[in-house]
Amino acid sequence: MSENNRDVKRNARERLAVEREKQKAAEKRRRALIVGASVVCVLALAAVVGVLAANSGKETKKTDTAGPAVSPSGATGKDGLAIPVGKDGAKSTLTVWEDFRCPACQAFEAMYRPTIHELVDAGQLKVEYHLVTLIDGNLGGSGSLRAANAAACAQDAGKFTEYHDVLYENQPTETDDAFADNAKLIELAGKVDGLDTPAFRKCVNDGTHDSWVVKSNTAFQNNGLHSTPTVLLGATNIYADQTMTPAKLKQLVEAENKS
Repeated sequence: MSENNRDVKRNARERLAVEREKQKAAEKRRRALIVGASVVCVLALAAVVGVLAANSGKETKKTDTAGPAVSPSGATGKDGLAIPVGKDGAKSTLTVWEDFRCPACQAFEAMYRPTIHELVDAGQLKVEYHLVTLIDGNLGGSGSLRAANAAACAQDAGKFTEYHDVLYENQPTETDDAFADNAKLIELAGKVDGLDTPAFRKCVNDGTHDSWVVKSNTAFQNNGLHSTPTVLLGATNIYADQTMTPAKLKQLVEAENKS
């Protein structure tokens, strides 16, 4: 074998050895990347699971409505889902389905409240309030639920009407879930004489009437209602009547009481 042939074969073997070393190094890097990626995926999955678990715990704490529905004191109607305001002997009954986060409900209150209070005080009108959580369902959050529970707690204390009005007077913007904070609801109770008591605070913080509010909202849906406020005078939805005014409502109620 010539010297040149031996050199060619030696060089070929050396190149082959170098190539094999390169392949081994590449294989090690590939395996390291696979292991590293697997570790990252496992850690990421663990982090996601941890976040979901933490958020799940927070949500359960905020909106947990397990347990029997506890109606507020004096609640009437089917399943005790209505909070009555006014004298039982009034000939006219106004049925109001409302959500304390609902801006249209606040607008209705601002326009009709003086007339409603006047007719109630005169013994001509009885109002049955049904509390729902429409905005919570549409926008998320729990302000509708929390405020409704607090209003039911105020009913227990005989202060529903006053607190009801305070909630609307201090209603946050629709997208601001400020009423989800029990501390805010208790702070607003300070605007009603004699309402901010240990019993009221416990009722609010414990969510005593949460399940009752959920049951009321279910009744709202089962009745085929889709918007708040829904305001019925007898069987007539006066809120849907574009010609309705406070003065016209007063005339209707007075006429019914004279008949």
